[in-house]
Amino acid sequence: MKKHIVDLKVVSNEKLGDKHILMKLTSDAQLPEMRPGQFAEVRVDNSSTTFLRRPISIHFVDRVKNELDLLIQLVGDGTRKLATLKAGDTVNVVLPLGNGFSDPQPQQKSLLLVGGGVGVAPLLDLGSYLKSKGYQPTFLLGARSAKDLLQIAAFEKVGRVLVTTEDGSCGEKGFVTNHSVLKNEQFDKIYTCGPTPMMKAVAAFAAQNAIDCEVSLENKMACGLGACLCCVTETKEGHKCVCSDGPVFNIKDLTWQI
Repeated sequence: MKKHIVDLKVVSNEKLGDKHILMKLTSDAQLPEMRPGQFAEVRVDNSSTTFLRRPISIHFVDRVKNELDLLIQLVGDGTRKLATLKAGDTVNVVLPLGNGFSDPQPQQKSLLLVGGGVGVAPLLDLGSYLKSKGYQPTFLLGARSAKDLLQIAAFEKVGRVLVTTEDGSCGEKGFVTNHSVLKNEQFDKIYTCGPTPMMKAVAAFAAQNAIDCEVSLENKMACGLGACLCCVTETKEGHKCVCSDGPVFNIKDLTWQI
């Protein structure tokens, strides 16, 4: 898929609690084709401490409004600088990067999308895409507490939403792999993104139950193009760059002990 370097205009930049923002971007031209699970590299201007672009998952693409949503966690100077942008400001972005999620096979009807923390970001666009293909996705979203849950209303517009929180303040108490739906229902394919321990637990559940499973890895990235080799992960075929060979991998291709 062709990569583009584009200047996008900020439509809005909404704070979601203390740790996240939802940035909506648009363009005078039609936005490039993008696949769920791909990401963008965002340039941070006017920062004396940020020299590299920041890799951000594509959260949602609204083709009617010609808008791109980025759900950004504020973790350092670069992302906090992005949080100061206002409507009308311009952001330079390279997109789409990486390889996204694959379509389900014809026999895979029941789909579960599992996200934790800001790892829920790529799952909204994926769920919307699957819904447009006639599927009814189920989201299983986890967080430490109710205040840490992100974009629940947006997910509810796309599919069924189930929630776990570690403190029990919303949904079922515990981790996503403790949710009762995993005992009471059968799924044909699982897609997941979030903290590595969570994804490994989900992958283990999928492997134990012979369920096809894809994970979106969140290794630290720099170039986003597979040149700097800082985001490599070990696979059964050797080391691969998460930014260019991923970020989405099928668990059968990874060396996780599952």
